Amino acid sequence: MEAYMLGWASLLVRWLHLITAIAWIGTSFYFVWLDNHLEPPSPPRKGVSGEIWSVHGGGFYNKHKYLVAPDQLPEKLHWFKWEAYWTWISGFLLLVITYYARAGSMLVDRSVADISAAAAIAISVGMIVLAQVVYEGLCRSRLCNNDGLLGLVGFVFLLVATAALSHVFGARGVYIQVGAMLGTIMVANVAMVIIPGQRKMIDAMLRGETPDPIHGIRGKQRSMHNNYMTLPVVFIMISGHYPMTYGHDQAWLVLALIFIAGALIRHFFNLRHKGRTVIAYPLAGVVILAGVAFWIAPRPQSAAGDVVTFAQVNSVLQARCTSCHSSTPTQPGFAQAPGGIVLQNPERIAQLVDKINQQVVVSRVMPPGNLTGLTDDERALIGRWIAQGAVTH
Repeated sequence: MEAYMLGWASLLVRWLHLITAIAWIGTSFYFVWLDNHLEPPSPPRKGVSGEIWSVHGGGFYNKHKYLVAPDQLPEKLHWFKWEAYWTWISGFLLLVITYYARAGSMLVDRSVADISAAAAIAISVGMIVLAQVVYEGLCRSRLCNNDGLLGLVGFVFLLVATAALSHVFGARGVYIQVGAMLGTIMVANVAMVIIPGQRKMIDAMLRGETPDPIHGIRGKQRSMHNNYMTLPVVFIMISGHYPMTYGHDQAWLVLALIFIAGALIRHFFNLRHKGRTVIAYPLAGVVILAGVAFWIAPRPQSAAGDVVTFAQVNSVLQARCTSCHSSTPTQPGFAQAPGGIVLQNPERIAQLVDKINQQVVVSRVMPPGNLTGLTDDERALIGRWIAQGAVTH
């Protein structure tokens, strides 16, 4: 019953996380688009730096942007913050439910590092804090005046951190850890810079003072940082379904290349919103993604050697896999077979040969954290059986 309730908690929190992330990302993308489509007001209006007319849902909208702030604040001022806050809150809850509650299998892989579940959780939390401290330090240094150099240094730190984590956590845990680090940086930008800066501007106006434009400048900079991190973070959110990425021997480099591709594609749209179409950016992103796909593509397994019988393979599957992948799992934390994959009869196993090959032989991400001690020889045996035609009779 505990595993069943945990499954429901994971489902509902994941649903909430997805909904709030859509709201946050949608709002963020909309305001970047809005900023880049503003035109000088006609006729000119005092303090207004740009305006735009748009139509949606059967109505017309006329939006104005003030250089710093209007002369007088309206009675109602709409803030955009809870989308970000609830995305992080739900994301952290999901991290606790899915990874921390089962850290021994979801974070720890003793073939990578023989650490306890408690140590893995402590390292995870510590790295989230460290990433935020390093990022904030970089943004408050002289690098803040050079966005390109700031981005490069930040990316190098992320690259080093990802490579280091690949020697501590299991492959899937590395990706989700990097996502948690980036997600925390993004929400901290909202909570620590963007919203406080807006409040300071409002407080100055209420005192009858002219707001300091530096708060708007810093807020815009952090907002653009979030904009470029969005596509990589969304990729991490869905990467758990694609073990060919995080299961590769150089998974940290796979993630880095996908990050670069995502940033290039996002940069194309940011420029396009400003009226510049530079097709080289998305083309470069597509070339990188195609190169990664070719690089990590599984190589054909060798069929050489003695003929492997289904009985031999089934013996391994029943011993190493069915504690989770059965109609009645015995592995703690699993109320039902993950993904509905049950490996208890030849017909079903035959249908799942491609998945078994990808997750057990090629990416080696199953069993999670290699809980059941599947050996290299056993993986090779399964791979040879598949190469020989995966005969089940």
